[in-house]
Amino acid sequence: MKIQILNGPNLNLIGQREKQIYGDIRLEDYLKLLREHFADITLYDHQTNLEGELVDRIQRAGKEVNGVVLNAGGYTHTSVSIRDAIASIGIPVVEVHVSNIYQRESFRHESYIAPVCEGSIIGFGLDGYRLAIEGLRLIHLQQSKK
Repeated sequence: MKIQILNGPNLNLIGQREKQIYGDIRLEDYLKLLREHFADITLYDHQTNLEGELVDRIQRAGKEVNGVVLNAGGYTHTSVSIRDAIASIGIPVVEVHVSNIYQRESFRHESYIAPVCEGSIIGFGLDGYRLAIEGLRLIHLQQSKK
């Protein structure tokens, strides 16, 4: 099984920015732990601050992997283009947010991408990535049985 983990704007600063919200573990360090934990799954990861690059990566993932874990950052609340890319690829995408977006500013309460994602994992810190991978593994197993 192959999974693409995609992270949007400012997520490269996890471990440095707003530690009370995002914690003090760097995303790169957490991704290493995920690779150890999911040794049977090939995990690719990419972070970008550019919306078009996320769209390109989502489209490419539709041809190359079995599922996507997506933390679109601020684009979650603004990007119709990312929403449309997710809707077009035909593989499951799980939306992840490190913080509970519903406990934050009201503009963060609407996700443009949630309606086209398989599910959303919100507010469990970096562990949301692990939970998303577990969900994608279950989906993959169910599809394999059909």
